[in-house]
Amino acid sequence: MNETSTDKNEIATERLKHVNEYAIQCINDEAKALTDLIPQLDHNFEKSVELIYHCHGKVIVTGVGKSGHIGAKIAATLSSTGTPSFFINPLDVFHGDLGVMTKDDVVLAISNSGHTDELLRFIPMVLHMEIPIIGMSGNPDSLLAKYSTAHINIRVEKEACPLNLAPTSSTTATLAMGDALAIALMKVRDFKPRDFAQFHPGGSLGKRLLTTAADVMKSDDMPVISKDMPLGDAILEVSKGKMGMGVAIENDKVIGLITDGDLRRAMEKWRENFFDRPVSDIMTCSPKMVAPTAKISEIQKIMSKYKIHSVLVVDEQLHLLGIVDHYRCMV
Repeated sequence: MNETSTDKNEIATERLKHVNEYAIQCINDEAKALTDLIPQLDHNFEKSVELIYHCHGKVIVTGVGKSGHIGAKIAATLSSTGTPSFFINPLDVFHGDLGVMTKDDVVLAISNSGHTDELLRFIPMVLHMEIPIIGMSGNPDSLLAKYSTAHINIRVEKEACPLNLAPTSSTTATLAMGDALAIALMKVRDFKPRDFAQFHPGGSLGKRLLTTAADVMKSDDMPVISKDMPLGDAILEVSKGKMGMGVAIENDKVIGLITDGDLRRAMEKWRENFFDRPVSDIMTCSPKMVAPTAKISEIQKIMSKYKIHSVLVVDEQLHLLGIVDHYRCMV
């Protein structure tokens, strides 16, 4: 007996009540697929990392369909973490793209089954050029595994798809193994935040790690005062500078600093005697100073550690070059 349109709508309405359960099941299935990868790690993973680490060329990632989409992301991750890499569709190789490959490269070939025809037709060309192949599949007995210099097993027990057909757990496992390769290589290379920033100059992290004090400091109309200046006059200079501070200079060198907070506390303490007191009575004699080459990330750490809002930028002779405040660090 055929279901009517009304019956189908009623069934769908009932199933809609359980969508969170379906999502939880999917996430649990994919989480299990990831943890199941751990016992499958062996010397082949180590050999793969070694091959890429000693590669003098590029890592060329290839795959078809969903494996190709995951491969493109893996290539992007490798490139952004210090391993020159790009993705190529094996179908394009037959139409001229083979020219981008050299003997100095390493090929990372991805196929869940290990028997993808389009990929396997690409392999003989790679072998002929004597380029090492890292195979990544869910079948260690596949043809891809057979012809690989090193084969990484990404087998999953089942897909998260209720039909066990759509690539779900398998693509998640592939992506995670690609991340594992990238992270392992970062550790081997001792990859630092500064290195990461060089590959991400447009992001906020890149800006913090590459931008220097000289790039953002305020260098005009400095709120300069002397240690002998009466606080009554100093407060006018601090207000005029609009940075909440006054920098004490003697013989063209920085010798101290006063802040709005210092002035308020002094007014409360000395009241009517406040205006005639010299700056030296309240100034900090060891203000935080940095070189013009200091990175914004370093300055942010200093501000956070000492709970301050500004640092002075000076040269080797302690000549005042500028001031970097909290707002100028927000690059």
